[in-house]
Amino acid sequence: MTADRHRVVVLALDGVIPFELGIPQRIFGRARTAAGEPLYEVLTCGVRGPGPVMTDADFAILVEHGPQALASADTVIVPASYELGPVYEEGRLTPELSAALAHVRPGTRMVSICTGSWVLAAAGLLDGRPATTHWADAEAFQRMFPAVRVDADVLFVDDGDVLTSAGVAAGIDLCLHLVRRDHGAAVANDVARRTVVPPHRDGGQAQYVHRPVPEPGLASTTAARAWALARLHEPIQLRDMAEQESMSVRTFTRRFREEVGVSPGQWLTGQRVERARHLLETSDLGIDQVARESGFGTAQSMRQHLQAALGVTPTAYRRTFHRSAERGGGGHLLGR
Repeated sequence: MTADRHRVVVLALDGVIPFELGIPQRIFGRARTAAGEPLYEVLTCGVRGPGPVMTDADFAILVEHGPQALASADTVIVPASYELGPVYEEGRLTPELSAALAHVRPGTRMVSICTGSWVLAAAGLLDGRPATTHWADAEAFQRMFPAVRVDADVLFVDDGDVLTSAGVAAGIDLCLHLVRRDHGAAVANDVARRTVVPPHRDGGQAQYVHRPVPEPGLASTTAARAWALARLHEPIQLRDMAEQESMSVRTFTRRFREEVGVSPGQWLTGQRVERARHLLETSDLGIDQVARESGFGTAQSMRQHLQAALGVTPTAYRRTFHRSAERGGGGHLLGR
């Protein structure tokens, strides 16, 4: 392992869901510098030590590391498990799990996938902080941990050194977000392409909550989104997008939120932020030109939106993540 390679340690608990357990290795394990060097090292450990860990499927996995590996982690990830007993029933850690987490160094970035958030909450790491979990468990989670500010509508919550994702595949969204936060959009987009997933999903998990099936033949907002993406550099009004689907503004806005999980305005701003990030990383355009090409119009407007979305200015973002920066794929600017 090189001295500057970020170590991710995944804690595999009995009853772990194999799909979620494999997400960190797949995402972080594919992140590379421009020269093809790995940016992360991913280890998997068990609570008791090296040995078998039961999954929720009809097979066990064999982990090569014990809980001591947690002491070497820069990031710890806790995927969901169906066999957490006292954590789910009483909101407390077992002595074994508590002893394992005691190896984690102060300041280590803590991450949960799906109901792995219950482990972080039972450890007291989410008290007074925003967090999410699978939408189906959100109400029970809030009752068990009233000190946590639960948001059941989002795909993930980034609270700086503690991050939580919603159910199952939202772990992919969160891990890609971490790669993007650590090394920029270009590296994260490359990982997404190799994994054949979208680099950024629109909206939140509210769009996946069970609702009555819409009537057959109802139009979607797909064409309007494609139309807008081809014109991000132009002024786009809500009525213009609604006209692409031959809908009233009111109907279009309702349908858009149902399908995407956010309002058309929020979606459009998010797409423009992503466009600005791409241009700041990959082009030599001036800040004013980047603002125009991404649809913000002025550098001041773009600065306000990037500050709100990323916590940094366009100049600081470019300095960290521009392709010419000899930083081995980017820095760690966005850790709020």
